[in-house]
Parts: sequence; structure tokens; C-alpha cells
Amino acid sequence: MVLNLVLRFLLEICVLMAYGYWGIQTGKGIFFKLLLGVGAPALFVVLWSMFGSPKATFPLSGISHFMFEFVIFSLAVIALYATGQTKLAYVFAILIIINQILLSVFHQR
Repeated sequence: MVLNLVLRFLLEICVLMAYGYWGIQTGKGIFFKLLLGVGAPALFVVLWSMFGSPKATFPLSGISHFMFEFVIFSLAVIALYATGQTKLAYVFAILIIINQILLSVFHQR
């Protein structure tokens, strides 16, 4: 059960990396590469700390929390796919699904 929580933490770190990678790959010119490469992960951190984390400022629950996580993680998968990291996007999506199932099975919400 602890391994599933470790997986969850690593998936959240991977979301940061996916957003950063997308920003660097998408931006045109060094300024926009840096702006998107730092800005996208920073936006994730702000949103996650406000709504998604266990100690969130405005905690969500139930379906609203599930939908928030769905959007955050789905956008990371889409970011990987959009930058040509197709296999990585599929693996990441599968790991997210497995993690969500195990979170429910082990009542780790």
C-alpha cells in the first residue's frame, strides 16, 4: 500500500516534468521556451496546492476532486503526446489508471 502512495508522488513529479518539457518544446525562441517551461509547471504547483493536495487551501472532495485530478493528469498525458513522446504518454496514462484503481481499492483517498 505504501508503494502505491510512492507511485502517486512520483506521478505528480512526472506531471511537473511533462508540463515543463511541453513548455520547452512548444515555445518559440528562448524567452517563450523559458516562460512556458517554467510557467506551466508553476501553474500546476499553484493549482495543486490550492485545490488538489491533502493540505489544500480550498480542498475539493468527491467528484470535484476526481475531475480536478482527471484534468491535471490528462493534460500532462496530452502534453507528452503533443511533443512526440507517444510511448511515454501511453505508459504514463496506464500508470495513472493503475494508481487510481489502487487508491480506490486500498481506500487511500
